[in-house]
Amino acid sequence: MEISELKASHRKSSGKGVSRRLRREGMTPAVFYGPKSEPVLLAVNSTDLKKILKGKEENIFINLQIVNGGNMEKFTLIKELQIDPVSRRFLHVDFCEIDMERAITLDVPIHFKGQAIGIDNGGELHHIKREIKVSCLFTVLPEFVEVDISGLDIGDSVKVQDIKLPDGVNVLDPQDMIIASVAAPKAVVKAEAVEEEQEGEVVETPEEEEKGK
Repeated sequence: MEISELKASHRKSSGKGVSRRLRREGMTPAVFYGPKSEPVLLAVNSTDLKKILKGKEENIFINLQIVNGGNMEKFTLIKELQIDPVSRRFLHVDFCEIDMERAITLDVPIHFKGQAIGIDNGGELHHIKREIKVSCLFTVLPEFVEVDISGLDIGDSVKVQDIKLPDGVNVLDPQDMIIASVAAPKAVVKAEAVEEEQEGEVVETPEEEEKGK
């Protein structure tokens, strides 16, 4: 699991005016909090934060080095990042402290391995879930979960219960939840439906047709 380093500085006040000033100076307003810590108002360098986030999608762990006003280092997870939808400028970031002795609950990405044989047979692969919710200590938290779909044929699926997880990692999603499946092509399904409908039609005799007029 990758852990990045980021410096942060204390800020004494909050509010829209203070936040705007910080952003003009190339800083992003932030807050640090945890189960055993009081919230601390912070500011981090926006460029440094952008470098850390580049290419990452979720579960970003950071050793937060808080300077000025008493230096301290905290192991954190970016819990929330607010971004301006137009300018894409960082508006605010929340750092949540991670307790190494307590289980954490997170969504872990699913990486699919192989090509389903059902695709070669004309089927269509559907990825139902791209992540799985787990609870565990950080020390055993997997960076991702690998799922082999190469054996899936048309009509087959892989469920949560089929995933192999490391010891100490508990899955919180329902065991029967489908993660990926291979379905018959839509054209084939539609043709079968039409055929079944036609088989169910009642053919009238000439006498019945005459009676119905």
